[in-house]
Amino acid sequence: MKSLASEFQDTDALCELGRASVQIVHDLKNQLNGLKLYATFLRKRLEKADRPADELETIAKLIAGLERAANDTAVMVRYGRPLELRRAPRVNLSGILASAINSPVRTDAETYEGDFDAAAISEALQSITVGAQASKSDKTGDGIEITLRRDDSGSSPFAVIEWHGVRGEGDEDLFQSFAGSSGLRMALAAKVIRMHGGDVAHEASVLRARLPLAEVRG
Repeated sequence: MKSLASEFQDTDALCELGRASVQIVHDLKNQLNGLKLYATFLRKRLEKADRPADELETIAKLIAGLERAANDTAVMVRYGRPLELRRAPRVNLSGILASAINSPVRTDAETYEGDFDAAAISEALQSITVGAQASKSDKTGDGIEITLRRDDSGSSPFAVIEWHGVRGEGDEDLFQSFAGSSGLRMALAAKVIRMHGGDVAHEASVLRARLPLAEVRG
């Protein structure tokens, strides 16, 4: 059987396939949301009819599954379509990171201001953190260690965020695995960071995200 890539060598054909796939997934997302509404209606009817607990548990699991599928397809649609950022000047990245992971962050500097879409960056950092936790190398040990440092060695300053303690398996890149819900969200997170002028990398047991910072005010 031929691989999909071998059948679509032409770039225009691949782009057209991508656009069609995004539309199909978008339509599927709407159908899943519709099914979830019907299932919710049935659950309420069953509750009023005092149905057996196993029936109520089954419908609850059905609704949960539909919701997960709808959320995953929504992520796929967002990944496949152009993202629109709403940047604001001099946004404090340190504060965004601490809020996103709901924990204090180890830092080596006081200033981490940049032109960021705070909501998009926060969601991206949350997604990477969840993906890192899911791929933790030591399942019984402490959580992932997250650090933030400032890199002024280049022509312009960057913030470097690292998640230490993830599993390193050969050449697997968690930002490009697309494995399950976590993989989809990490791919979208990488896209958001690149759109901010940054980059991401998975090296051995470390996930790394770099984001450009504003120059320090004199």
